[in-house]
Amino acid sequence: MTFTEKLKASVQTNNSTLCVGLDPNLELLPKDIIKKDRTPTQQVSLFLKKVIDVTKPYCTAYKPNLGFFEALGPDGWDLFTGILDYIPNDKIVIADAKRGDISSTAEHYAKAFFEEYDVDAITLNPLMGFETLDPFLNDSSKGIFVLTLTSNPGSKDILLQKIAGGDTVSTHIAEQLNKKQQEAESSIGMVVGATKTEALEPVITPFPEAPLLIPGVGKQGGDITKLAEALENHQGIPLINSSRSIIYAGGNSDSWQKEVAESAQNLKKRLSTITERYV
Repeated sequence: MTFTEKLKASVQTNNSTLCVGLDPNLELLPKDIIKKDRTPTQQVSLFLKKVIDVTKPYCTAYKPNLGFFEALGPDGWDLFTGILDYIPNDKIVIADAKRGDISSTAEHYAKAFFEEYDVDAITLNPLMGFETLDPFLNDSSKGIFVLTLTSNPGSKDILLQKIAGGDTVSTHIAEQLNKKQQEAESSIGMVVGATKTEALEPVITPFPEAPLLIPGVGKQGGDITKLAEALENHQGIPLINSSRSIIYAGGNSDSWQKEVAESAQNLKKRLSTITERYV
């Protein structure tokens, strides 16, 4: 099954375009998870498995953020493997690694995530050049999501800068990714922020078939109505990610799992005007 086929099947099966970001911050874990007889890694493992249990009816994808796993040291990589094994097979798994390097380094990143960890997709940073993507483009069952128009304020520092001809760097990236897709076996998608809806159309228009990974609708305040309008003519399937506003929705409440589930269910419902275009 190709990545595009699995993505489409997962969206249809789950009737959802919601992606749940797994950002396990030790400082934000519910109090009933934090026990003296549990190591930090055990606490995170238990927390994430409970999050997956209660959110899997509502999402189509999970996005483990590697920074939070790496911060746990060597045990964090074992934890990452364990969480990958725990995620249901019908879900899309995106390693949020934001790698971007050249030559044999990129080849080894591709080997690590696509062969050893066997994730469906990975986030990549293209700012060292588009050659950095090449080692990830030889497997039709895999996908990449390339940072194109990120949701953070700092996107104006580089990605929204104008270049020759009046395009922004973001638009240039989208144009080049579309060209690269013509030769690639893997699926090429773009990371675009829900907080940048006013700048979204000229970025996604040059690559209308691209799958999209869209952060920014939770704590960052992206507007779903404006996002739906911006995506009206886009053909590629979007995955709308929310991390903190879902997985920490329950705070320290005794019923935190219920509140996490309700947060995921509510966001899935709010995204229905977008999802219905792709099911």
